[in-house]
Amino acid sequence: YFDRLWPFCRSITGQGFLDSLDILKELIPLEKHGTKSGSMALDWTVPKVWNVNDAYVICPEGKKIIDFKANNLHLLNYSSPVKATIDLIELQKHLYSLPELPDAIPYVTSYYKERWGFCLTEKQRQSLKPGKYEVFIDSTLEDGELYYGMSLLKSTVETNREILISTYLCHPSMANNELSGPLVTAFLYKELEKLPTRNFNFRFVFVPETIGSLCFLKDYGDHLKKNCLGGFVITCCGDEGPFTYKKSREESTFTNFHSIDFLNQYCTEKSKELSVRNFFPTGSDERQYCSPGFNLAIGSITRSMYGEYEEYHTSLDNKDFISFEAMKESVGVYKEIISKMNQDTFYRNLKPHGEIMLGRRGLYPTLGAGRNVSQEIKAMNYLLNYSDGLHTIQMISDYSKIPVEELKPVARRLAEHNLLSEI
Repeated sequence: YFDRLWPFCRSITGQGFLDSLDILKELIPLEKHGTKSGSMALDWTVPKVWNVNDAYVICPEGKKIIDFKANNLHLLNYSSPVKATIDLIELQKHLYSLPELPDAIPYVTSYYKERWGFCLTEKQRQSLKPGKYEVFIDSTLEDGELYYGMSLLKSTVETNREILISTYLCHPSMANNELSGPLVTAFLYKELEKLPTRNFNFRFVFVPETIGSLCFLKDYGDHLKKNCLGGFVITCCGDEGPFTYKKSREESTFTNFHSIDFLNQYCTEKSKELSVRNFFPTGSDERQYCSPGFNLAIGSITRSMYGEYEEYHTSLDNKDFISFEAMKESVGVYKEIISKMNQDTFYRNLKPHGEIMLGRRGLYPTLGAGRNVSQEIKAMNYLLNYSDGLHTIQMISDYSKIPVEELKPVARRLAEHNLLSEI
């Protein structure tokens, strides 16, 4: 699947995205959802649809020195069409390279301002000689639709609650920062499909980064605010770097708890490094899902985090940089964490306003002001205080330091008195 997806010139719109989605539909049943060019997606405007057939630069000696068909990173993504003969001084205004990485072709985009350009290695740029250069870009920018793909893996029980699993599919030929995310996500779908009991709906989305997640939130944001318990943005999970967990914006969430709990145990057992980061409002689409108006409990497990490895957003992020065993491990880690989330239990306090009078229900000693509070009373207080539909019994166990097997019979007793309800 990697080799089949690699050649496509993906972008936030266009045939490359759609062709990639069609291949992934062999693994996961994705439905396309479109938003028209010029429409508003929250505060953003959906751009025109970009497609490209060919692009190149021919040097004064008549040789094709920059060729989109040899490497699609050579073209500034979203370049407008051009056919011209210009001198080197003018051409330099349209070239992009990385002096600090002289052998790398950078990945550069211009989605929201029309321009054209080419990307090349710094070594190649330094070798250019004065003279006339022929530049050609056969591209189109036309009104159409921006698409994202979505699949809902339904629960096996009666529930509206769901876990969101999001990835992006809008970069051209890069490995860790592009194909690792959608491939791990697609194979994760196949693993979760095997669960004998699914206590939640699992909503999978494959979006163009930023603008695609904004279109998705425009369509489903209100639904997610009511029903989404947590989830993940899956990206940069294909190299052999240490696991990194980026928390959701709110600290005390279902997603944070199970991710950190599992990763701490897993990385200790495997003698692997683990980095846990607080939420920061840049990065991938978690910044959209965790924006204040939505504030969803969306975290992200990466290997080498975006922006923190040298090969990021360059031609060096290729098949040699990634490991398919590392991708397989990432699928397994996500599967285990989500399985634990799937097995956890939520309760809701049916009388949440003020402290409940346990004594008149025969649940509390009638002689007060004792020095020691029994474990059962402590369990009742923690269960009643934290059972808000957001904290699970596993989370309450962690906070109270009372084992789950001791909390469960207390929760059942409170439910018998119509004080708690299992969700």
